[in-house]
Amino acid sequence: MASLLLPPPTSSSAASSLFSRSAFSNPTARFFAPNAVRCELTEPMNGKPCVPVINDQTLPKFWQSRRLENVVNKNSNNRIKIFSGTANSALSQEIAWYMGLNLGDILIKRFADGEIYVQLQESVRGCDVYLVQPTCPPANENLMELQIMMDACRRASAKNITAVIPYFGYARSDRKTQGRESIAARLVANLIKEAGANRVLACDIHSGQSMGFFDIPVDHVYCQPVILDYLASKKICSGDLVVVSPDVGGVARARAFAKKLSDAPLAIVDKRRQGHNVAEVMNLIGDVKGKVAVMVDDMIDTAGTISKGAELLHEVGAREVYACSTHAVFSPPAIERLSSGLFQEVIVTNTIPVMEKNYFPQLTVLSVANLLGETIWRVHDDCSVSSIFQ
Repeated sequence: MASLLLPPPTSSSAASSLFSRSAFSNPTARFFAPNAVRCELTEPMNGKPCVPVINDQTLPKFWQSRRLENVVNKNSNNRIKIFSGTANSALSQEIAWYMGLNLGDILIKRFADGEIYVQLQESVRGCDVYLVQPTCPPANENLMELQIMMDACRRASAKNITAVIPYFGYARSDRKTQGRESIAARLVANLIKEAGANRVLACDIHSGQSMGFFDIPVDHVYCQPVILDYLASKKICSGDLVVVSPDVGGVARARAFAKKLSDAPLAIVDKRRQGHNVAEVMNLIGDVKGKVAVMVDDMIDTAGTISKGAELLHEVGAREVYACSTHAVFSPPAIERLSSGLFQEVIVTNTIPVMEKNYFPQLTVLSVANLLGETIWRVHDDCSVSSIFQ
């Protein structure tokens, strides 16, 4: 897992090992969103996934100037503090580096019976505090840790507490589909607020209506620009692309993705179950024959839906199939399904840390650190967040 902890390059030789961005001048450059957060990629080694290296050369002028400004003024930014939980410390370190800050000093440990102990090792009185902690597996442990961190900050007289949740768990329980079900997303929203959060910053929440469960402001960060930027570096003719939604529920997400890809055509996998323990009937709406299909989803859990959709796409004549997802939950047997040869490439982000045992040759991991870092700065400076994605 040490390969995911990427310090900034210290010499020009490090930068020379990166792919050249001369690809920006090719026709696919029009795939870029105007304010896309760009990242550079190293070549995969030993079958491990590509991991972005963030440095001053990889950022466009706008982001680069912000990065230099942060470095110059970091000593004066003593009213903003960033603390990391234990769920994704590598991402937290990248965010802090982009912002020109150091992570706050915090002690987090477990007692023998599993209880969580948190103590801030520095003063946060009157500060704007940002706590970076996805509620990824083990979800309950990480959620409880986040709440105790917020409670510690509140009791230490922090001015504002923002919960930065790259992956918001329990978002799938956002409504009742059967009798006597809980709506856990609302419960978790209440818990986060009562623990002391003044604001929530989350990436690609499973369902947009979950934001309405919070009685505090929610900044919804879309990670599509990072994935779109990477796809733009692939030499794929725009006429060969088709964006595919793996189910009917993800059509809105896939349509927005296709619009950014030069209004690429859209296809939908329609899956229907005739009854309990009866095989699903898969139908495809749209034409993918001879094309490069890009399947888009917000998360990959067991990979059942997306892998069955990929099988159907190959059956109807798709040339290649790419899977794009923000959150790599990767519950068993996801790795077996994703590495079975159905996908040319599986593109995810590091909102959830990918364990080394889950690496496979087709996997590419993109960093959202600079996107989150810029969002945090804009929240802190009372600037527009939505303009990043326009």
